[in-house]
Amino acid sequence: MKNLHLITAFVLLFSLNSCSVYNFTGTGKIDAKTFQVNFFQNNSDLIEPGIDRTFTLNLQDLIQNQTNLNLVKSGGDLIYEGEIVDYRISPMTATADQQASQNRLNIRVNVRFTNKNKEIDNFEKTFNFFYDYPATTQLNGTILNTALDEIFLRITQDIFNESLAKW
Repeated sequence: MKNLHLITAFVLLFSLNSCSVYNFTGTGKIDAKTFQVNFFQNNSDLIEPGIDRTFTLNLQDLIQNQTNLNLVKSGGDLIYEGEIVDYRISPMTATADQQASQNRLNIRVNVRFTNKNKEIDNFEKTFNFFYDYPATTQLNGTILNTALDEIFLRITQDIFNESLAKW
């Protein structure tokens, strides 16, 4: 009976210890304490005011919410920087009389990630996503906000996965 308690304690200790290396966000052990997200300038041909600031803040929020890293303005162990390189609206499907029935907003962001503690993780990569909406509506107000929320959620999650989750 004493051996059974000892084995149970050992198994329990081993299983709890393994949880410290992995967390629920999908990241392994992060070898950094701080991160910084530099301003993502909008360098696309079509300029939508404010999306550069919104994207930068969304990326900061996502990393803060899914890790225990501290956000700093400079000197971060992990550095995210880049630019919005494309903001494009294009027709997707046409009706019988050759009119667009659906439009697509596509946003592409170039990201440079630097890990000062593990240079092998550094990368420069482009991330993009889209949002389809009816051609009969204008892309402004709540439709624009919904589109940006959905696009930025997907792009920032992809950046997070590429830089920290390694998926």
